[in-house]
Amino acid sequence: MKKTFSEISYLPEFKKDAKKLRKRFQTIKSDLEIFVEKQLFLYHKLKIDNKGIFQISGLHINYPKIYKAKKFACRSLKGRGAKSGIRIIYAYYEDKDKIEFIEIYYKGDKENEDKERILRYYKKEY
Repeated sequence: MKKTFSEISYLPEFKKDAKKLRKRFQTIKSDLEIFVEKQLFLYHKLKIDNKGIFQISGLHINYPKIYKAKKFACRSLKGRGAKSGIRIIYAYYEDKDKIEFIEIYYKGDKENEDKERILRYYKKEY
């Protein structure tokens, strides 16, 4: 993977989520790499907003900023394009140029992100 951010990390739960999804959607690993190189790079580095990434409000977390990506192109979900139904929750540490993946899920399995998981990791940090 091309170096687009100083650091990219994954919470243990994210890795479990991704492993489960990989059984159903075989391309998800490479789709995630493309997502980082293209969509996250455009949004955070070039400040180009394609209306696919939103900051999650109501968490009362000032740092890092927590985002939800609604546009995620999964090639295993043919014909759906960026509206695949895969959602990604991540934290962006602007000063450290770091992306930390929190959760990945298929919207057909659950409606929304796990706010408890987000708070468990970030409430205590700052």
